[in-house]
Amino acid sequence: MVRAAISLGEPRTNRRIADLDVTLLVTTLATAVVGVVMVYTGSRATAVSAGLSPHYFLYRQALFLILGVGVMAALAVLDYRRLELVGMVIYGLSIAGLLGVFVVGHHSQGAGRWINFGPIEVQPSEFAIVGLIIALATFVARRIDGLTWRDLARMLAMAAVPMLLVMVQPDLGTAIIMAVILVVMLAVAGLPVRTLFLLALGSAIALFLAVKIGPKIGILHGYQFTRLNSFLNQNSKSQNPLIQQSIYNVQQSKLAIGAGGMHGKGLLHGTQTNSGYVPEQQTDFIFSAVGEQLGFIGSTLLLAMLGTIAWRLMRTAQLARDTFGRLLCAGAFAFIAFSTFQNAGMAMGIMPVAGVPLPFVSYGGSAALCFFAVVGIAISVRRHRGRHAT
Repeated sequence: MVRAAISLGEPRTNRRIADLDVTLLVTTLATAVVGVVMVYTGSRATAVSAGLSPHYFLYRQALFLILGVGVMAALAVLDYRRLELVGMVIYGLSIAGLLGVFVVGHHSQGAGRWINFGPIEVQPSEFAIVGLIIALATFVARRIDGLTWRDLARMLAMAAVPMLLVMVQPDLGTAIIMAVILVVMLAVAGLPVRTLFLLALGSAIALFLAVKIGPKIGILHGYQFTRLNSFLNQNSKSQNPLIQQSIYNVQQSKLAIGAGGMHGKGLLHGTQTNSGYVPEQQTDFIFSAVGEQLGFIGSTLLLAMLGTIAWRLMRTAQLARDTFGRLLCAGAFAFIAFSTFQNAGMAMGIMPVAGVPLPFVSYGGSAALCFFAVVGIAISVRRHRGRHAT
């Protein structure tokens, strides 16, 4: 009897181990470790010029990594289906956080995106992305007969609320990420291609109108318009100091990446990086530190690691046994894949500067926790996929 009980228990244990996506877990941790190293090498000059220890950002990013791994582990162990029970509550809390920015928010560099809790600085817009993913997945999962036009309108409204709130902060990059997540999740939910095309067309028109009339009505701020304009005219000789500053940032980033060549100059040996020539190098332009120090080979390997994470997230979406899990992973895929493309792209001058962090690499606690959170949820979907029916 004892042997029989043990033998019956073994397949379940083996199945649990087999369902753990080791590739996703190891690649995520390895990328985060690379991120800590890059933050240190890219922030030393900034920290010293600010009168701080050269290790200031290193210690904080290491702490963010530890906290992020804890969040990932907790969500990986938790049955992801429990998130559906509180999906709308999480969405409501994320909206409350965005509204709280306008009441007690901290302003920095012309934007009010942070709430200070003593020495801790929280960016609610990052958590709003995760909240939106969970809320949209919950909404669709409860529509067992498929989506109607009324359901589609409700989903668009659900996404529009946080998008407008983050645009007013202003945070155009996060709003664009939310839009991409919405489209990807709608596609995975089975929305007809024709409808998706109309949504994409409407989004393009809305973006065009935002660029044209946004600064006049307060939706798009002047510096955001300048960033878009400088992206389209990177060789502009305009005397506008804002345009020249935006062009300068991207030019310094491209110089750093180009200086790295094939093999890079080695850690702590980048001229642009060590001299602090690239603004916000530990956050927005962290990829330039990678390019200068690790070269084309190192940059390609890092992008391959991030690509592997995105691939495993989409693969988990394909293997999910229910709509809720499938949409959670699809949203996580869109979040990490587009953030990677946008951040690396703006560092190379092929995308406009939008303040989007490079997943697991850029400095920042809120972003790190959210990236780890969506990976933890995906691991949970993979681990529990044999327990639920479609």
